[in-house]
Amino acid sequence: MRTIEIIGYKRANLGKAHSKRLRAEGQVPCVLYGGKEQIHFSAPMILFREIVYTPEAAFVKLNIEGDEYSAILQDIQFHPVNELILHADFLILSEDKPIKMDIPVKFSGTAPGIIQGGLLVVKLRKIKIKALPINMPEDITLDVSGLDLGKSVKVASIEAKDFEILNNSRITIASVEIPRALKADDEEEEEEGEEEEGGEEGATESAEE
Repeated sequence: MRTIEIIGYKRANLGKAHSKRLRAEGQVPCVLYGGKEQIHFSAPMILFREIVYTPEAAFVKLNIEGDEYSAILQDIQFHPVNELILHADFLILSEDKPIKMDIPVKFSGTAPGIIQGGLLVVKLRKIKIKALPINMPEDITLDVSGLDLGKSVKVASIEAKDFEILNNSRITIASVEIPRALKADDEEEEEEGEEEEGGEEGATESAEE
């Protein structure tokens, strides 16, 4: 699992006015929990780019005024209009305590359905995983080389090794959908086939008469 470093500074004031001032200065009010006591700190908003504005999963190395902690980003709050980061919660990692993370799904292989003109539609881009930190995968890779037109791959297809999958096993992760153009061609072929059958039946009836 890749690790992103964030440098933080302890907060003496915890009021709303102080938090608002921090945000105006480009800082994110944060809290770190999971240890003996919660640690309130702030960190430059620019350092959150590699863990927030990316589909990749990552552990976080927090350096708070010289004290280092291994953690994960547990929760983050955004402004409803401008998407400014309002607050972030971090959880300290413990070797013997499982954690939950949203892990990105990646695909390998070429689906036969795509070669035939189908479209790979991804419906679930991340899988919620529960595991010990050492067993947490960086991504989940699914082989789609067996997907024909109209077929799909579900959560149940994931082989869970040293982790637990928390999503419903029946949820579809991706499917190869048939484009409208192909559907139209199939419908036309069916209609032509029906017309030919009808013509043959009519000819047979005429011959019998």
